[in-house]
Amino acid sequence: FPLCIDPQQQAVSWIKNTFGEEKLTVKSLNENDFIKHLELAIQFGKPFLFENVGEDIDPVLDPILNKEISTENGNKTVALGDKVIDWDDNFCLFFCTKLSNPSYSPEVMGKVTLVNYCLTREGLNDQLLNRVVCHEKPELEEQFSQIVDNMASNTNLLVAIENSLLRELSSAQGNILDNEDLISTLEQAKKKATEIKRKISEAQTAKEEINKARSLYKPVSRRGSTLYFASSGLSIIDPMYEMSLESFLKQFVGALDQADEDDSLEVRLQNLIDSCMQLVYDFTCTGLFERHKLAFSFHLACMVIDESGCFDSSALSAFIKGDTSLDPINEEKPHLASWMSDAGWKDMLFFSQLNDLFLNVKNDFVKRVADFKTWYDLEAPEETDLPGNFCAKLSSMQKLCIIRAIRPDRSYNAVKLFVAKELGESFIQPPMIDYRRIYRQSSPQNPTLFILSPGADPQLDIQNLGEELGFTSPNRFQFVSLGQGQGHVAMEVLEAGRTRGNWVLFQNCHLLISWLKDLDKVLEEMKNPHKDFRLWLTTEPTNQFPLSILQKSFKVVTEPPDGLKLNMRSTLSKIDEDLLEESQHQSFRPLVYALTFLHAVIQERRKYGKIGWNVMYDFNESDFSISRKLMALYLTKAWEDGDESMPWGSLKYLVGDAMYGGRVSDDMDRRVLSTYLNEYFGD
Repeated sequence: FPLCIDPQQQAVSWIKNTFGEEKLTVKSLNENDFIKHLELAIQFGKPFLFENVGEDIDPVLDPILNKEISTENGNKTVALGDKVIDWDDNFCLFFCTKLSNPSYSPEVMGKVTLVNYCLTREGLNDQLLNRVVCHEKPELEEQFSQIVDNMASNTNLLVAIENSLLRELSSAQGNILDNEDLISTLEQAKKKATEIKRKISEAQTAKEEINKARSLYKPVSRRGSTLYFASSGLSIIDPMYEMSLESFLKQFVGALDQADEDDSLEVRLQNLIDSCMQLVYDFTCTGLFERHKLAFSFHLACMVIDESGCFDSSALSAFIKGDTSLDPINEEKPHLASWMSDAGWKDMLFFSQLNDLFLNVKNDFVKRVADFKTWYDLEAPEETDLPGNFCAKLSSMQKLCIIRAIRPDRSYNAVKLFVAKELGESFIQPPMIDYRRIYRQSSPQNPTLFILSPGADPQLDIQNLGEELGFTSPNRFQFVSLGQGQGHVAMEVLEAGRTRGNWVLFQNCHLLISWLKDLDKVLEEMKNPHKDFRLWLTTEPTNQFPLSILQKSFKVVTEPPDGLKLNMRSTLSKIDEDLLEESQHQSFRPLVYALTFLHAVIQERRKYGKIGWNVMYDFNESDFSISRKLMALYLTKAWEDGDESMPWGSLKYLVGDAMYGGRVSDDMDRRVLSTYLNEYFGD
């Protein structure tokens, strides 16, 4: 019996479509009643599917997998558990697992036939091409599908005629030349076969013509395939990044709808590609931690270049790994290049072995050490052309290798410039968390999963969004903090929310991993929930989170952005005109900007470890929000009293000592914070 490795659910869909009319039974090994349903399927010869199989198969199925069938009085029987049941030869059994790289024991592999249903580039290209052509030229796709169906049916009919002829000839009695009925049948079969072959030939010609028209849209499908494999590969970095093909196709089709129209096919194709790139990038980056966003952009840029067939994979490997050998160097570093690290010189020698261009650059470096030293001393050397006669001939990836060797501290910024050059500026500026956009992309069938970072809690933002849209607590918005004994409470709330159209928030899912299997089962069986129903989940990153929930969820990472600019952009994106009208005082708006800058600086210092703060503090959005409200309160009072002097002392104390300072326990950290307040707040 087949065990399908099916992370994208292709095999499950095919099995359900193929055997759905034959009363297919679908169960999982975690369900308590699967034995009873399996007995009925075996007795009546019906198909049976086990989905979401793990790395172990229940031993109770061994008699079936080993086909330990015995015959008694002409009846075939098999032992299942403590029962002996009748065996029908029409019974068929399927196993499907969502694990992309399962590790099965030799015992399991000996009992089943492993079938790899993992998606390939070519297979996904064909699927996406069908989607694109169906979106752009629906009549062409319908004609193509009809021709394929007709060719398949005619081919089957031709095989049936040939089998019929063979059967007639084998059963003929006497001299077949005297059998007029047989000769007449042969003539009719010949005419039918000739006609069918003619139809197949015509259909093949028409199919080739349609394929030429469809091939014009292949650049879009190829780019879509590149986007999918770039996004799905992120699960290697963190299992929380798991993404299903269904989720990707939803974004891909949405991008086709949003692309700008144009009469020129060439411009239209570029619009489709740009729309797919931006929407899928935004969707993927919303569910990534900051430390992985640039890696994703870089990986995507490399795959896009590789798609064009002019990618230097050896240069990429050299840039990422450098020289990993333990062999001593065979050429001493130039005496005047003492400013260059030994590891950098070793990498330079390693690069020179890759091709002649790198060798020429190394020789040029030896001759012009002073010029390279001038370039080395620049504050942002990656923004300036490399010196030397051969450096201008280097590709963008090869330039990254030279920067790694000479100024490895600027490699991060150089990668940003590389991505911006190949893909555009928007691919190094990840989207800010916009809860309205998150709501628009959510659906009743798919939960929204917030992956938490230290100090982050999206409950307040979700609650505010719910109040704006009419989902107020506790009637239309209910939340449960999961923990020991809260499973049944959460299930009751979920059932009420599903039927009445409420919003449901389950917090800290990582504290009740065992219950998430029950949640997964409910979500799998939930067919027609209320159109207003939304399920929000929060969890810390964990390897034990159920794979199927991760695949069907819209993932959102709540984490401060990387860099002052993006940090301020994230904070300011949540401030609208109503918040700026909280106080009529003329200094309120400038102070909001100063507070935003202070908040970004405080957050940014955390990434420098002990150099930034002696103790790691969980500064978050609530500190900024309450500080802003306190400023509005005091400035409004000063404005109403007609007080021209600013209450700087009160503001510095409340913001620096009470709000942000309330988290600070180290005296030197408090001193740093007070210095910032004195610098940013004052006349």
